[in-house]
Amino acid sequence: MKKIVLLFFALIPFLACNNDDDTTTPVVESDVSINFTQSFDNQSITANEFSNLEYTNENGEQLSISRLRYLMTDIVLTDSDGIETVIADYNFVDVGESTGAVLDAPTKFEQGDYTLSMRFGFSDADNNGVYTDLNALSWGVPAPLGGGYHYMQMEGVYINSEAVNTNYQFHTIRAAQNPGDDVTLTDTSIAVNLGTITIDGSATTIQVNMNIENWYKNPNLWNLNELYTMLMPNYDAQILMNENGQDVFTLGTVTTIEE
Repeated sequence: MKKIVLLFFALIPFLACNNDDDTTTPVVESDVSINFTQSFDNQSITANEFSNLEYTNENGEQLSISRLRYLMTDIVLTDSDGIETVIADYNFVDVGESTGAVLDAPTKFEQGDYTLSMRFGFSDADNNGVYTDLNALSWGVPAPLGGGYHYMQMEGVYINSEAVNTNYQFHTIRAAQNPGDDVTLTDTSIAVNLGTITIDGSATTIQVNMNIENWYKNPNLWNLNELYTMLMPNYDAQILMNENGQDVFTLGTVTTIEE
């Protein structure tokens, strides 16, 4: 019996040590925001640069931008375990009105690696015309063209082949074939996968940039003299814009604020 008691008391210090080492690492969280920016050949575009004829597309046409509005949807961060967190169902960016440029996540995120994904425009499942805030912004598409919403409205002036300043409207919607009562629609929204983001510090800001020059060059060389207006009812033009838009959105800088 004495041996058993002595062995018990001898084990007490080791048990105490094990209890002291059984600590939990605190979870560190970060505020997250997404900053939507625009550029043309690395020249930043804000409302201050509107209406200046200072951009040249791949086809050699000089142009300006006087209006730029676009819609990003299904904005999601996915952690390394595959768990998705929705930052926003949609975000409307109006460069001229300086609205929608900064999107704050509604919740904090644990520090670590995530993948960032979103969509340019609504997919067909959500493109149903029921969003009152977008309706108030005259963002809807006429019923003969299939209804729903625009993906983007980009407008300005370009110098045509006869050296005349000419208005252009580069509007993207889901492609509408045979506009009218028997219209056939094709979903031309674009899945945007921006890769891995490291969330760190007390706050993380993620830049997502629209590289406007890419709308005009890859894989289809865009000729504004041929395709500068009436693009919404032009099914083939909408397909071309969808193809060119695959590499328009890219990940910019990721900025952290240390704790």
